[in-house]
Amino acid sequence: MKAIILAAGVGRRLGKDGQIQPKCLLKFNGKSLLERHLNYLRHYQIDEVVIAVGYQAQRIQEEIKALGAENWVSTVYNPDYTKGSVISLWTVRQHLVAGDDILLMDADVLYDRRIIERLVKTNIPNCFLLDRDFEPGDEPVKLCVRDNYLVEFRKQVALGLAYDFAGESVGFFRFGSATHRIATRTEQYVADGRHDEPYEEVIRDLLLETPETFGYEDITGLPWLEIDFPQDIQRAQNDILPQIEIVENV
Repeated sequence: MKAIILAAGVGRRLGKDGQIQPKCLLKFNGKSLLERHLNYLRHYQIDEVVIAVGYQAQRIQEEIKALGAENWVSTVYNPDYTKGSVISLWTVRQHLVAGDDILLMDADVLYDRRIIERLVKTNIPNCFLLDRDFEPGDEPVKLCVRDNYLVEFRKQVALGLAYDFAGESVGFFRFGSATHRIATRTEQYVADGRHDEPYEEVIRDLLLETPETFGYEDITGLPWLEIDFPQDIQRAQNDILPQIEIVENV
């Protein structure tokens, strides 16, 4: 199994903390988010890690070297990293079609390692992660479930859409049979000039076309946080990190 981490963005919404370094290099208790990703992925015996880089790519490569992970982790450079994240997905397309099961991960998440365990051990070939405990609003990427099928995956849910419940997407996925379709659809987005789209739109297209080929694991109760805004750093430090460290120290 291979992990692909998307880490090319600038992190403008984070203010100065997102400008001085890539978000995956933010440190909590002395460990960068990237170091935590790699520790967990190594723990669950992921064969290879590929990181889509862009903004200050050299600093990420230096961190990989400092962690002694060069033989296991490689980077793919996205020169258009100021555009939508769909471009980052396009830059790693050769890895999507290589035949491996893929863990696709956002780089800017602080999380409990058991979240990765859910994806590694799931029997769902194309799997989302869903957290029912979230604050409604425009920011969370929502997953809507009806009759145990996912029927929407987007920040903005259309008025009138019928569903039984909703949760927030963690931003981590496992894909098996869907990887070739994701690569093909991503290339179509690029060919059509849809450079500013988030990569989630590609996945949403495929989900809505064939919802029966996707499923989800409910990770409600496990701590995690996507770090987008300055206040997220404080919440990560004061709330999420202590919960994570209890598990890491067991």
